Amino acid sequence: MTIQSSVQIGNVIRNAVVFNVKNWLGDMMNSDSLIQSVQDFFAVLEQRKIDYVLVGGIAILHYVEGRNTQDLDLLMAMSSLEKLPELKVSSRDADFVRANYNELQIDVLLTQNPLFKKVHSEYSSVQKFLDRDIPLATVEGLLLLKLYALPSLYRQGNFARVGIYENDIATLLHYYKPDMPSLLRELSGYVNENDLSEIKSVVSDIQNRIKRFKDESR
Repeated sequence: MTIQSSVQIGNVIRNAVVFNVKNWLGDMMNSDSLIQSVQDFFAVLEQRKIDYVLVGGIAILHYVEGRNTQDLDLLMAMSSLEKLPELKVSSRDADFVRANYNELQIDVLLTQNPLFKKVHSEYSSVQKFLDRDIPLATVEGLLLLKLYALPSLYRQGNFARVGIYENDIATLLHYYKPDMPSLLRELSGYVNENDLSEIKSVVSDIQNRIKRFKDESR
């Protein structure tokens, strides 16, 4: 399934926000305003010729159905981020910036991280997405980012997010059958041996589950 309009992308984010019980305790944002913010933000990126790559849950929606997300995730250099003074930064570290454009939450993965830079330059392509041409991470690029993040999420004990990431990985592996040995070799240059071993174990487990699913469905 490919989402064809920024109104639809706004609906995906709006629905994820509206149906998140945690958000029910506060003032709910105006859903029409959120959709408008999505449209406006992509227009700003295009008008200012901002160099970015769309990743995360919205990018995965280009390849598979059923993904839900409350924010936009972008790969971007700090120099590009500085061209967007409208963004209100709420947190930042060496590799990530979280900000808001009106009601829209935006997570920026900074390309000063070597793997993020690699995905930005070598695992992305401009594709027809929304109502315009958008630089989008490839399936392989999305897998590299998801796998790279897993060991850290395990250490943090963030198992809700681990579940989301592992499901994304499983879905992409099932539908696209990428060359995982090559991707794991690529990833080995950006993680330590312990993390790589853990990632390989996760991939093997997912592949075995996919095989069992296929065997049972015959």
